[in-house]
Amino acid sequence: MSTQMSAPDTTETTANPSENTPSDPKMTEYYQLQRNLYLVMLGLTVVIFASVWVAYSLPTALNYLLGSCAGLLYFRRLARDIEGMGNGGFQLGGARLGIFIAVMIIATQIKTLSILPVFLGFLTYKAAIIVYVIQTTLFQE
Repeated sequence: MSTQMSAPDTTETTANPSENTPSDPKMTEYYQLQRNLYLVMLGLTVVIFASVWVAYSLPTALNYLLGSCAGLLYFRRLARDIEGMGNGGFQLGGARLGIFIAVMIIATQIKTLSILPVFLGFLTYKAAIIVYVIQTTLFQE
C-alpha cells in the first residue's frame, strides 16, 4: 500500500499593484484614483515651483521643492497604509509622521533653508486632493 503525497502549492501572489492587475474593480478604481492624484500633485508642483522661482528666487523655489518631495513621500506612505486597510490590515501612521518631523527638523537646522516654503511644499499633496475633488465634481463627463 503506497500513499502519494502531493507537493504543497507554492504559487505566490504579489501585493504590488504595478506587477499584477487586480481583479477587484474597487481596487482598480483605487489605483486609478491614486495615479490621478500623483499626476495632479506633479502638475501642481511644477507650476508652483516655476511660479515661486519667477516671483521670488531659486533658493526659495528649491525649498518649496524639498517640501513637495517630502509631501509626495508622505502621500505614498498614506496610500500604502490605505491599501493595507483594504486588504484587512491596520497600521498607525508613525512612519508618515516621521517624514513630516524629519523634513521640519532639517528645515530648521540648516541655515540656508526656510521653514515656510518647505512647509507649504509639504502641503502640496493636500492641494492636489482639493484640485482633484473640484475637477471631478465640476467637470464630470
